[in-house]
Amino acid sequence: MSDPKKVVVFDYGFGNVRSAERALARVGADVEITHDYDRAMNADGLLVPGVGAFAACMQGLRGARGDWIVGRRLSGGRPVMGICVGMQILFTRGIEHGVETEGLDEWSGTVGPLQADVVPHMGWNTVDAPADSELFAGLDADARYYFVHSYAVHDWQLETHNPTLLAPKVSWSTHGKPFVAAVENGALWATQFHPEKSGDAGAQLLTNWIGTL
Repeated sequence: MSDPKKVVVFDYGFGNVRSAERALARVGADVEITHDYDRAMNADGLLVPGVGAFAACMQGLRGARGDWIVGRRLSGGRPVMGICVGMQILFTRGIEHGVETEGLDEWSGTVGPLQADVVPHMGWNTVDAPADSELFAGLDADARYYFVHSYAVHDWQLETHNPTLLAPKVSWSTHGKPFVAAVENGALWATQFHPEKSGDAGAQLLTNWIGTL
């Protein structure tokens, strides 16, 4: 039997790190919570959680050199997964209360206020995933996932015209206007919802991610 995959939950002060740790351990990962550069770089997988404001998360991430770590891991094809605001900061920019903050720009796009009558979007919702999704493999179309957010990406802007490159797989959910719920893009995966709070469906999703490490 092979050794469990080593996953670092990156602790930069803005993530639900204990819930993520428990959920990953539940599905068999060897989990460590740290912001240590070497450990984060050398892990099989890096999970970047995030809660709160986009600007504060970016400030905390840069302060912990997380922006550098994410970039270096991805340049070497090392898996990274973002959750909630940890997904949002992967886009070009975030706009909250009229303030624009630069993101990591791994994907083109702007994180803005949800376009819905009721905000925040808090609770369980379904996700429309591509048929060939690896992230949602083995999950029913009516499976529900736990969301807590007031901001999202409503327009997917990145297109892949190079036939040698696989186009990102983008999943959607709807609260008012449809928004990006998850992305699978080579070594970089992310979810707007919280798989660590999504029960058995979330556990299957994390199992799918660990299976790619």
